[in-house]
Amino acid sequence: MRPEYYPAFLDLRGKKCVVVGGGRVAERKVTALVASGADVHVISPQLVVTLDRLRVKGAIQHIARAYRNGDLRDAFLVIAATSDEVINRTVSRDAPFLVNVADGPGLANFIVPAVVNSGPLKIAVSTGGASPAMAASVRRELELLYGKDVRRYLLFIGKLRKEVLETIVDAKAREVFFKMVGSTETLGLVRDEGFEKARAIIMERLSQLRGTKCLM
Repeated sequence: MRPEYYPAFLDLRGKKCVVVGGGRVAERKVTALVASGADVHVISPQLVVTLDRLRVKGAIQHIARAYRNGDLRDAFLVIAATSDEVINRTVSRDAPFLVNVADGPGLANFIVPAVVNSGPLKIAVSTGGASPAMAASVRRELELLYGKDVRRYLLFIGKLRKEVLETIVDAKAREVFFKMVGSTETLGLVRDEGFEKARAIIMERLSQLRGTKCLM
Protein backbone atom coordinates (compact mmCIF):
# COMPACT_ATOMS: atom_id res chain seq x y z
CA MET A 1 0.00 0.00 0.00
CA ARG A 2 1.42 3.37 -1.05
CA PRO A 3 1.86 5.93 1.73
CA GLU A 4 -0.07 9.20 1.85
CA TYR A 5 2.89 11.57 1.51
CA TYR A 6 2.85 14.77 3.54
CA PRO A 7 3.52 17.72 1.20
CA ALA A 8 6.11 20.25 2.34
CA PHE A 9 8.56 22.83 1.05
CA LEU A 10 11.88 22.58 2.89
CA ASP A 11 14.22 25.44 3.73
CA LEU A 12 17.57 23.80 3.02
CA ARG A 13 19.77 26.89 3.30
CA GLY A 14 23.01 25.83 4.99
CA LYS A 15 21.69 22.32 5.66
CA LYS A 16 24.00 19.41 4.95
CA CYS A 17 22.57 17.38 2.08
CA VAL A 18 24.36 14.27 0.83
CA VAL A 19 23.90 12.85 -2.67
CA VAL A 20 25.37 9.43 -3.32
CA GLY A 21 26.05 9.09 -7.03
CA GLY A 22 27.61 11.26 -9.71
CA GLY A 23 25.66 10.47 -12.87
CA ARG A 24 22.76 12.05 -14.76
CA VAL A 25 20.15 11.33 -12.09
CA ALA A 26 22.41 12.76 -9.41
CA GLU A 27 22.99 15.80 -11.63
CA ARG A 28 19.28 16.73 -11.51
CA LYS A 29 19.11 16.23 -7.76
CA VAL A 30 22.29 18.16 -7.02
CA THR A 31 21.36 21.08 -9.27
CA ALA A 32 18.07 21.55 -7.40
CA LEU A 33 19.77 21.31 -4.01
CA VAL A 34 22.41 23.89 -4.95
CA ALA A 35 19.69 26.25 -6.15
CA SER A 36 18.03 25.85 -2.73
CA GLY A 37 21.15 27.00 -0.92
CA ALA A 38 21.97 23.63 0.60
CA ASP A 39 25.44 22.55 1.73
CA VAL A 40 25.76 19.77 -0.85
CA HIS A 41 28.14 16.83 -0.49
CA VAL A 42 28.41 14.43 -3.44
CA ILE A 43 29.89 10.97 -2.92
CA SER A 44 30.97 9.27 -6.13
CA PRO A 45 34.22 8.06 -7.74
CA GLN A 46 33.36 10.06 -10.89
CA LEU A 47 31.20 13.05 -11.76
CA VAL A 48 29.39 14.00 -14.95
CA VAL A 49 30.54 17.26 -16.54
CA THR A 50 27.90 19.49 -14.95
CA LEU A 51 28.65 18.21 -11.46
CA ASP A 52 32.38 18.60 -12.02
CA ARG A 53 31.80 22.23 -12.98
CA LEU A 54 29.89 22.76 -9.76
CA ARG A 55 32.81 21.20 -7.89
CA VAL A 56 35.30 23.54 -9.56
CA LYS A 57 33.11 26.54 -8.70
CA GLY A 58 32.99 25.42 -5.07
CA ALA A 59 29.21 24.95 -5.18
CA ILE A 60 29.48 21.35 -3.96
CA GLN A 61 31.88 19.27 -1.94
CA HIS A 62 33.02 16.11 -3.73
CA ILE A 63 34.11 12.96 -1.97
CA ALA A 64 35.80 11.07 -4.81
CA ARG A 65 35.23 7.47 -3.77
CA ALA A 66 32.50 4.91 -3.21
CA TYR A 67 30.01 5.29 -0.37
CA ARG A 68 31.14 4.22 3.11
CA ASN A 69 29.40 3.73 6.42
CA GLY A 70 29.50 7.01 8.33
CA ASP A 71 29.30 9.25 5.25
CA LEU A 72 25.81 10.40 6.23
CA ARG A 73 26.72 11.69 9.68
CA ASP A 74 24.93 14.98 10.47
CA ALA A 75 23.10 14.94 7.13
CA PHE A 76 19.71 16.66 7.11
CA LEU A 77 18.71 15.15 3.78
CA VAL A 78 20.10 12.21 1.80
CA ILE A 79 19.56 11.17 -1.80
CA ALA A 80 20.68 7.82 -3.17
CA ALA A 81 21.13 8.27 -6.93
CA THR A 82 23.35 5.41 -8.03
CA SER A 83 22.62 2.63 -10.52
CA ASP A 84 23.56 0.03 -7.89
CA GLU A 85 20.52 -1.21 -5.97
CA VAL A 86 22.67 -2.64 -3.18
CA ILE A 87 24.31 0.73 -2.55
CA ASN A 88 20.94 2.49 -2.71
CA ARG A 89 19.51 0.08 -0.14
CA THR A 90 22.50 0.59 2.11
CA VAL A 91 22.17 4.37 1.90
CA SER A 92 18.45 4.11 2.64
CA ARG A 93 19.18 2.01 5.73
CA ASP A 94 21.93 4.32 6.99
CA ALA A 95 20.16 7.65 6.43
CA PRO A 96 19.57 9.45 9.74
CA PHE A 97 16.64 11.61 8.67
CA LEU A 98 15.14 12.35 5.25
CA VAL A 99 16.11 9.97 2.44
CA ASN A 100 15.11 9.84 -1.21
CA VAL A 101 16.08 6.96 -3.46
CA ALA A 102 15.93 7.61 -7.20
CA ASP A 103 13.65 5.07 -8.90
CA GLY A 104 13.16 3.37 -5.55
CA PRO A 105 10.25 5.01 -3.67
CA GLY A 106 9.83 1.93 -1.50
CA LEU A 107 13.26 2.66 0.04
CA ALA A 108 12.54 6.36 0.64
CA ASN A 109 10.61 8.30 3.25
CA PHE A 110 10.00 11.20 0.86
CA ILE A 111 9.68 11.56 -2.89
CA VAL A 112 10.73 14.47 -5.08
CA PRO A 113 7.78 15.95 -7.01
CA ALA A 114 7.78 17.42 -10.49
CA VAL A 115 8.04 21.17 -9.89
CA VAL A 116 6.70 24.12 -11.86
CA ASN A 117 8.87 27.21 -11.34
CA SER A 118 7.31 30.49 -12.40
CA GLY A 119 9.23 33.15 -10.49
CA PRO A 120 7.94 33.17 -6.90
CA LEU A 121 5.27 30.61 -7.82
CA LYS A 122 6.27 27.00 -7.24
CA ILE A 123 3.82 24.17 -7.83
CA ALA A 124 4.74 20.66 -6.76
CA VAL A 125 3.11 17.81 -8.68
CA SER A 126 3.11 14.26 -7.38
CA THR A 127 1.36 11.01 -8.24
CA GLY A 128 2.53 9.43 -5.00
CA GLY A 129 5.16 7.47 -6.89
CA ALA A 130 2.59 5.80 -9.14
CA SER A 131 3.76 7.51 -12.34
CA PRO A 132 6.60 10.06 -12.35
CA ALA A 133 6.06 10.36 -16.12
CA MET A 134 2.45 11.45 -15.56
CA ALA A 135 3.59 13.98 -12.97
CA ALA A 136 6.00 15.40 -15.56
CA SER A 137 3.17 15.65 -18.10
CA VAL A 138 0.98 17.55 -15.64
CA ARG A 139 3.92 19.83 -14.86
CA ARG A 140 4.31 20.68 -18.55
CA GLU A 141 0.61 21.60 -18.77
CA LEU A 142 0.91 23.83 -15.70
CA GLU A 143 3.98 25.53 -17.16
CA LEU A 144 1.83 26.61 -20.10
CA LEU A 145 -0.99 27.73 -17.80
CA TYR A 146 1.23 29.73 -15.44
CA GLY A 147 3.78 31.20 -17.80
CA LYS A 148 5.73 34.43 -18.29
CA ASP A 149 2.91 36.88 -17.55
CA VAL A 150 2.05 35.17 -14.26
CA ARG A 151 5.73 35.21 -13.28
CA ARG A 152 6.03 38.94 -14.07
CA TYR A 153 2.83 39.69 -12.18
CA LEU A 154 3.97 37.85 -9.05
CA LEU A 155 7.30 39.68 -9.06
CA PHE A 156 5.40 42.96 -9.44
CA ILE A 157 2.96 42.41 -6.59
CA GLY A 158 5.76 41.04 -4.40
CA LYS A 159 7.47 44.45 -4.64
CA LEU A 160 4.17 46.31 -4.40
CA ARG A 161 3.20 44.50 -1.19
CA LYS A 162 5.92 46.21 0.84
CA GLU A 163 4.92 49.62 -0.48
CA VAL A 164 1.25 49.02 0.38
CA LEU A 165 2.10 47.87 3.91
CA GLU A 166 4.14 51.02 4.46
CA THR A 167 1.81 53.59 2.89
CA ILE A 168 -1.78 52.36 3.42
CA VAL A 169 -2.61 52.73 7.08
CA ASP A 170 -6.16 51.36 6.99
CA ALA A 171 -5.86 47.64 7.78
CA LYS A 172 -9.25 46.75 6.26
CA ALA A 173 -8.37 48.60 3.05
CA ARG A 174 -5.07 46.70 2.81
CA GLU A 175 -6.84 43.38 3.33
CA VAL A 176 -9.37 44.07 0.57
CA PHE A 177 -6.61 45.22 -1.80
CA PHE A 178 -4.45 42.15 -1.18
CA LYS A 179 -7.44 39.85 -1.74
CA MET A 180 -8.17 41.65 -4.99
CA VAL A 181 -4.63 41.37 -6.38
CA GLY A 182 -4.59 37.65 -5.54
CA SER A 183 -8.12 36.79 -6.67
CA THR A 184 -9.09 34.25 -9.31
CA GLU A 185 -10.52 37.11 -11.35
CA THR A 186 -7.19 38.92 -11.38
CA LEU A 187 -5.35 35.70 -12.22
CA GLY A 188 -7.68 35.21 -15.15
CA LEU A 189 -7.01 38.78 -16.27
CA VAL A 190 -3.26 38.19 -16.18
CA ARG A 191 -3.55 35.03 -18.25
CA ASP A 192 -6.13 36.35 -20.73
CA GLU A 193 -4.98 39.95 -21.26
CA GLY A 194 -1.38 39.91 -20.08
CA PHE A 195 0.76 41.43 -17.36
CA GLU A 196 0.69 45.05 -18.57
CA LYS A 197 -3.12 45.20 -18.58
CA ALA A 198 -3.32 43.70 -15.10
CA ARG A 199 -0.63 46.04 -13.83
CA ALA A 200 -2.50 49.11 -15.09
CA ILE A 201 -5.72 48.03 -13.37
CA ILE A 202 -3.93 47.27 -10.09
CA MET A 203 -2.17 50.64 -10.07
CA GLU A 204 -5.45 52.45 -10.80
CA ARG A 205 -7.12 50.63 -7.90
CA LEU A 206 -4.19 51.47 -5.63
CA SER A 207 -4.46 55.12 -6.61
CA GLN A 208 -8.14 55.07 -5.66
CA LEU A 209 -7.29 53.41 -2.37
CA ARG A 210 -4.83 56.10 -1.43
CA GLY A 211 -7.54 58.70 -1.83
CA THR A 212 -10.02 56.94 0.44
CA LYS A 213 -10.08 55.52 3.96
CA CYS A 214 -11.30 52.11 2.85
CA LEU A 215 -12.05 50.21 -0.32
CA MET A 216 -15.40 48.96 0.99
